[in-house]
Amino acid sequence: MKFKLIHYMKPFIALFLLVFMISAVSCKKDPEGPKQPKPIYLPEKAGEVIAGSNGFGIDLFRVTALQEDGNLMLSPLSAGTALTMLLNGCNTQTYVQIRDMLGYEGLTLDEINSTYRSLIEQLLAVDPEVQLALANAVWYRQDFLVKQTFLEVMDSSFESQIGALDFSQPSALETINKWASDNTNGKIPKVLEEIEPDMVMFLMNALYFKGTWTYQFETNQTAIDPFHLENGSAVNVDMMRSLIPVKMYSGNGAAAVELPYGRQNFSMVIILPDNSLGEYLTDFDKADWSSITAALDAITEPGEAEMIVPKFKFDYEKYLNDQLKTLGMMDAFDPYLADLSGISDSDIYVDFVKQNTYVDVNEEGTEAAAVTTIGIKEVSMPPSFTVDKPFIFAIRERTTNTLLFIGKVENPTY
Repeated sequence: MKFKLIHYMKPFIALFLLVFMISAVSCKKDPEGPKQPKPIYLPEKAGEVIAGSNGFGIDLFRVTALQEDGNLMLSPLSAGTALTMLLNGCNTQTYVQIRDMLGYEGLTLDEINSTYRSLIEQLLAVDPEVQLALANAVWYRQDFLVKQTFLEVMDSSFESQIGALDFSQPSALETINKWASDNTNGKIPKVLEEIEPDMVMFLMNALYFKGTWTYQFETNQTAIDPFHLENGSAVNVDMMRSLIPVKMYSGNGAAAVELPYGRQNFSMVIILPDNSLGEYLTDFDKADWSSITAALDAITEPGEAEMIVPKFKFDYEKYLNDQLKTLGMMDAFDPYLADLSGISDSDIYVDFVKQNTYVDVNEEGTEAAAVTTIGIKEVSMPPSFTVDKPFIFAIRERTTNTLLFIGKVENPTY
């Protein structure tokens, strides 16, 4: 049985979604038998937090993919982490909008933070055959007053690197970009081109993943084959191929296959629509994702199939302001409505949320990285014109400049 990923898809998409799945695929590289995923034990509310975060990630992907042509990749975990850091500094309606957008309705901030910390600690250690690194940072302008309670949460719950920098100096930009590069193994060397004068803080998350396939593709089997685009034309690409045990599912307008990494805690799920990708994305939501993954999890024994998958590699950068507003995060971007009073007593708002990503899928495995940057800006005070001394006043018709009245005021109380 062949499972060919060559129909109805643009060159960029072997719809790449990185997930934490349990599968029962045997590992022929291990003579002692199949490798089993290591269980992860989470707090009571973890299921709600993860389900909400996954739903947010699917929604963010859908609204972005529908608005943009070409290759794209987002990291729901990275974006969700950075936005959860921001959530800890929000109050009133700003807090409610971000909380609900992230799918955390009915959960307390303590429940969200404790689940996040427990999840990340275990994800980082669950599979020694996979390189996974996650780092957070809070960089703020050295003369900006940040509430100590906010910094304490960033340290205790998110283990953030915290630093006060002189944003007016080139060294600040170098420090931030170097942090992004160091925490993505050099795959994302730059996230900021400049620091605008009114910027006061950057909340950042960096995520790096490198995993080898449980069943690797043989490089000598890779060959050039046509890849059929949505417009009916085709391009020649390097197609990897291998006969391996995989879990496959078909239904509800798409086929899916799961390719595990390492000891199989991590996997790549590829979704191939029956018809066009554009049509499928229109209605693709968290229910579809849950249905596909539940069906894959229900398969106890994988079936052997000839996998034919394109190699691909690209980087991507996207400002997510419009997409996040569409999903309900509105007040945080408004200088006059944003309530970030948990961060500072100053009037501040979110200027931008941006994500940089990188992915390389080849015969050996997958390398992927993401950095999410949230830029926080201080509200600029409007220009002031104070009339506090004697003055002249005039009334005119503007189109002809006809002067109707002119006078002076030396004493307004006279």
